Amino acid sequence: MASAPQFDGIYIGRYTQNLASTATQDLWERHGNNQGGTAPDQGGQIWRTTYFDFGQNLIDMTSKAESQQRWDLLGVAQILKAWGWLTATDANGEIIIREAFDPNKTSFKYDSQEFAYQETLRLIDAAIANLNRTDGAVNEGYLGKTDFIYRGKRASWIKFAYGFKAIVLNHYSNKTSLYKPDDVIAAVDASFAGNVDDALIPYAGTANDDANFLSATRNNIGTLRQTKFILSLMDGTVFTSVVDPRMSRMLAPSPDGAYRGLEPTSGVGALTATQQPLNLWGYASQAAANASATTPARYLFARKNKFPIITYSQLQFIKAEAAYKKGDKATALAAYKNAVSAHFDFVNARNTDDGQTPTQISATEKSTYLASPLITPVNPNDLTLSQIMCQKYIAQWAWGHLEQWTDLRRYHYTDKDPVTANQVFIGFTIPTVLFPDNQTKVVQRMRPRFNSEYVWNREGLNAIGGLATDYQTKEMWITTPQ
Repeated sequence: MASAPQFDGIYIGRYTQNLASTATQDLWERHGNNQGGTAPDQGGQIWRTTYFDFGQNLIDMTSKAESQQRWDLLGVAQILKAWGWLTATDANGEIIIREAFDPNKTSFKYDSQEFAYQETLRLIDAAIANLNRTDGAVNEGYLGKTDFIYRGKRASWIKFAYGFKAIVLNHYSNKTSLYKPDDVIAAVDASFAGNVDDALIPYAGTANDDANFLSATRNNIGTLRQTKFILSLMDGTVFTSVVDPRMSRMLAPSPDGAYRGLEPTSGVGALTATQQPLNLWGYASQAAANASATTPARYLFARKNKFPIITYSQLQFIKAEAAYKKGDKATALAAYKNAVSAHFDFVNARNTDDGQTPTQISATEKSTYLASPLITPVNPNDLTLSQIMCQKYIAQWAWGHLEQWTDLRRYHYTDKDPVTANQVFIGFTIPTVLFPDNQTKVVQRMRPRFNSEYVWNREGLNAIGGLATDYQTKEMWITTPQ
């Protein structure tokens, strides 16, 4: 659950302009893919996890849990199954569900994204019911032996399930007949009560295999840098003149001490050596970052940093968006305040996971920022969708890649708020030159994993148009109007 979205996030994060390469004309920043190149499975890790890592293992987990009446274990298995279907369909669109694990087939029919969402919600509801059972062989000590997130606590998994459900339901925002803001809000209210409930994957950081994926030890992001867009949300560009205290605790400065971000496809361009942003670990090189055991990287980029799956802040932003769309601006503003405040605390917590060097954001810094009317309006009617979604973007930066991409696609990258007529994601621009196969269209989906689907299941792909060279630009069902 942690490594798959991070592997694919290396590429998705360039679609969303979380990250940018130091090289010019980067393939992914141009909304492309590498299926015709030397590494055709790039962007296919979620697919692999869903069908291989989860796959038969979850089938076995489910059947054993049922036979032994371990309803709590069954509930967790159903959550994982649902998580696999949702992440796969949000990344790829149509996926294989009904025929996925039929051993008598050598080609497999794809199911619609609509069905994938229905199956995801069915499994979440079943999981909640099973996690609430106390009969049979329910035993938190037994589940806790291998539960790295909640140590077997059923109440925590139930909250996770409701938070997960809120995420799924909120994705229906373009479907007039299916989107129900009250249901989204109710699911959030039944989920996390604070940062203490965050679903976090811990890392011991003693060796490569148990170190944080984003750390210098793993060297997965050595050529990537922060972008001009994330910087614009924090340096006073978007939120006029209000500099975000989180900036110096999340982003990396340049050697000259200034904060800069890269433009998509431009690489480091004409920036001098002292102007180029340091890597995300805050050093000039991966080797230097690894050598500095006493000054580990900030925020999410140190060896022992915990990696989030779902956070309280993220869910409060979802509640704020749903309430805003419902027209309940008072509830939207309250959830928005909770979300921004909680993310400040999240940043401080992640900067203590490995004893990092940035100072903690002080109560005064936090309260001053939140008190600015440019950040937090006094009148609930003055709250904008742009404020909600741009602040959510900050809170998901560098980790919530798939949810961030879904947010951008739900608002078709550059949609405007019908109330304010301002762009929802203020200042987000599409690169001028896109991947040639796209035929000037933006990317909407990852192509299915090459070495399973394009090698072994071309018949199934052909039936959904997956062999077309511009298949990656086909809009998702979930983001189209009813």
